[in-house]
Amino acid sequence: MPIGYTPEHRTFAESVAGFAQRHAPAEATRRDLDALSAGTVPEFWGKLLETGVPAIHLPEEYDGIGAGILDLAVALEETGRALLPGPLLPTVLASALLTRYAGPDAAKALLPRFAEGATGAVAVTAGLTARQTEVGWEVDGSVGPVPGAANARYLLLGARTDQADQAEIWFVVAPGGRDTISVEPLTGVDLARGVARVVARGLEVTSSQVLAGVTTERVRRVAAVLASAEAVGVARWCFETAVDYVKIREQFGRAVGSFQAVKHKAANLYTRLQVATAAAWDAARAADETGPDAEEQLELAAAEAAITCLPAAREMALDCITMLGGIGFTWEHDIHFYWRRGVFLAQLLGPTGDWAELLGRRALATLEGGPARRFELELDGGVDEFRAEVAANLARAKELDEPARRHFLADECGYVSPHYPKPYGVGANPAQQIVIQQEFAAAGLVQPSTIIGEFALPTIMAHGTEQQKDRFVPATLRGDIVWCQLFSEPGAGSDLASLATRAEKVDGGWRISGQKVWNSKAHEAHWGICLARTNHDVPKHKGITYFIVDMSEPGIDVRPLKQSNGQSEFNEVFLENVFVPDAMVVGEVDQGWPITRTTLANERVMIAGGPGMAAFGKLLDDLGPAGAAAASPATAAKIGAFAAENWALRALTLRSTLQQLSGLNPGAASSVLKLAVTEHQRAVMTARLERVAEQGLAAEGAGGLAEELVTAYLSIPAVLLGGGTREIQLNVVAERMLGLPRG
Repeated sequence: MPIGYTPEHRTFAESVAGFAQRHAPAEATRRDLDALSAGTVPEFWGKLLETGVPAIHLPEEYDGIGAGILDLAVALEETGRALLPGPLLPTVLASALLTRYAGPDAAKALLPRFAEGATGAVAVTAGLTARQTEVGWEVDGSVGPVPGAANARYLLLGARTDQADQAEIWFVVAPGGRDTISVEPLTGVDLARGVARVVARGLEVTSSQVLAGVTTERVRRVAAVLASAEAVGVARWCFETAVDYVKIREQFGRAVGSFQAVKHKAANLYTRLQVATAAAWDAARAADETGPDAEEQLELAAAEAAITCLPAAREMALDCITMLGGIGFTWEHDIHFYWRRGVFLAQLLGPTGDWAELLGRRALATLEGGPARRFELELDGGVDEFRAEVAANLARAKELDEPARRHFLADECGYVSPHYPKPYGVGANPAQQIVIQQEFAAAGLVQPSTIIGEFALPTIMAHGTEQQKDRFVPATLRGDIVWCQLFSEPGAGSDLASLATRAEKVDGGWRISGQKVWNSKAHEAHWGICLARTNHDVPKHKGITYFIVDMSEPGIDVRPLKQSNGQSEFNEVFLENVFVPDAMVVGEVDQGWPITRTTLANERVMIAGGPGMAAFGKLLDDLGPAGAAAASPATAAKIGAFAAENWALRALTLRSTLQQLSGLNPGAASSVLKLAVTEHQRAVMTARLERVAEQGLAAEGAGGLAEELVTAYLSIPAVLLGGGTREIQLNVVAERMLGLPRG
């Protein structure tokens, strides 16, 4: 899913891609490399102006389109994907900075020139020096390499001063025809984009030229936002090219994309691409935010994107080169041009570790009330009446004790599973589901869950008889029935269709015999949903039937499994001639396999990140204000890396929710989140355990945080294995989403 996911953004992105294909095909870029590397403005620049792309973010009052930075990011992703040569990125960086930070006089003088087609360049550090004079400043020194400077009409430059109250100044200068400023072209690592050194020798800058609102930090923030959008486009082209190649490249008589090692590499790259895309989107939307804390939010989101996106373009390009094999390391293949641009973008704003330390300090400051990145979901006014109704019902619920509260929420309100159709839920659409979640949080109440019932009830509602629905759905929602899932077996975990548990037909029902394993809640469950083989003469995915099993029935032996953490949360269940009446068969006999894949047409929408996302907040809490204040640069950088990952995953979750609200298919978001969140949780949990050092030597008896963390860390396998191992998930992504052939 690209940065722009709405139909309007997709259409716009397609138009930008079409422009690049027509006016800047790879063969034309190769032909003009010498000129492009020297900074020559491409012939298509005038045509690009006609599309409105260079002015899409500029205010209408200055002859721009007035769309904003998110729309610009959509365009930059596509120009990165097309390796569009020329000065677009440095030009829009200059005009975006002037739009955001220049005063009205400078904006009025300069922005219409950019809308007309003037090119620009920005030095991302204040590398010059300035001495104050009677009329302003005298600037000397050199700075660079500066992208796009060789033929830029306007340069946005910064200089350090010796003034205590004004450590630096930023100003715009037109270098043409001046002997006090020169531009020396350099050969850049990105051969399709010029860079140059800018040299000032007694350059006079009047006080009116100084842009009071521009600082080094602000320049770097906006640069990170725009460069991240282009980086995602570069990474996307590399990824798509490599995946297309391994689908057709054959070795040992079959496509190399059928080899599991290649599949897993592709799926991991896909996951990284989706997370980077979400981070770039989050940074772009932050740049469009207004309000008193808009600059703080931009600082956080820009750092998140710089850490997540900029190295991704460089590293994913190299990984994709290795997927291509030797051909990827030749001048003939275009991928090295993308790799070069990835290197360019990763180098532009300095070491990732510096950004990570900055973000880590900001994340630690939240312990003292500092701002955190916001991921609020704003809904339109069409839900106001519904929100008032929910708030009133929850106020009544809060006055009740359990179990009366749970019964009220289930029977009277339909808020336990509000996405279920009436009478079980309220048939809540995505927006209404979010309202209910928000109001539960506002009321200080926990929205009830049916746990394993989340798997059982949709199947019963979709395929069960009316008697089954009446018997099981309301009681489960009220909390009167606890479920377990009897699917996995010792020889059939991820390969569920290979199950050996059998059901033999008898008068009035079936006799089930077999062994199930890894069954959560089986020791507490009243009922279980069970798959058993009822036909051995058909392919293994067929001949399976879906049963509802009374867990108190004779012949059922539930044995808790002691885990590595010393606890027993899972079970193995032995079934010996367990009778299940015909009335407890769900759907048709032998048709249980497709039934297990049931999802309701009105699916649950979640806005919370779950325990995997909450782990980062616990790491901050472990440190506390005192630990935050004493954090070393290395600790702060580690915290910052976790913050960037956590916020990018939250952005991915938010994007998925917004797509559902718009009636769009969020696609691979759930699979990507499963892969990324579990690894994030594992890494954060490891960091939490490391912090208690030798106190973690005692698994029991130490008390306090250390004992809690040891137990939690030893419970990590449940997170990594639940819902399918990482390796199986990677296969699913590679085969079902990327279309790689089965091995």
